Amino acid sequence: MSFQGTISRAGGTKVKRALGVQAALEWAFRTEQAQLELPPPRDITDEGFGFGLEYVLLKRAALGCKVDGGQHKMGSYTHPDAEVIAATVAGIPDSLGGKRMAIRVAELARAGLTPDWMPGVVPRCVPVETKNNQHGERATTIVVGTERVKTRGKWRTVELLACPVTWRPHPEQIASARRGYADWWQALNWVRDWLTAGGMLRDVEVTAGMPKVRPWGDGS
Repeated sequence: MSFQGTISRAGGTKVKRALGVQAALEWAFRTEQAQLELPPPRDITDEGFGFGLEYVLLKRAALGCKVDGGQHKMGSYTHPDAEVIAATVAGIPDSLGGKRMAIRVAELARAGLTPDWMPGVVPRCVPVETKNNQHGERATTIVVGTERVKTRGKWRTVELLACPVTWRPHPEQIASARRGYADWWQALNWVRDWLTAGGMLRDVEVTAGMPKVRPWGDGS
């Protein structure tokens, strides 16, 4: 995703490039290769709700004077807006996952990926273990008891066999993957709100667009 810079209208008003928050993150971390600089640990007396806008303001001030972005990334230059986006991600509050979530958001954006919510996966009941013999693949059975039966006038003891089964993938695996997606979505929603409210982006405008909140649908 190449950054096209700004366009000037008559009178000098800038037209910012409009990007959804996921696209903005991918531009910052993947195209501009912004680095995630996590803040140092807070004082133990602090409540630990993240760093928010004040940290981003410090990062903005550290960037110094404005440097206009060109069409293509050159050398080690990183667009200032990408730095602000990265600083905002670094400030994800502890209530939304804190530093761990910040790293996850940045890594997914850098790879151009969305969290795997296991689309189309349906749990299947399968044998716990199978074995192969001359007759092909067979489910492994276990003895669960005995029973006395009468055959041809004689009483015999026979083993009662059962095939242990399980669900694969387990429903909890699917639920966990989808909780992970939902947590990522909440973090992106927080980043979007801070970027739109902060007004610190010079050439990028983060729109209201968001990934689907429940891409697996309401019936899952």
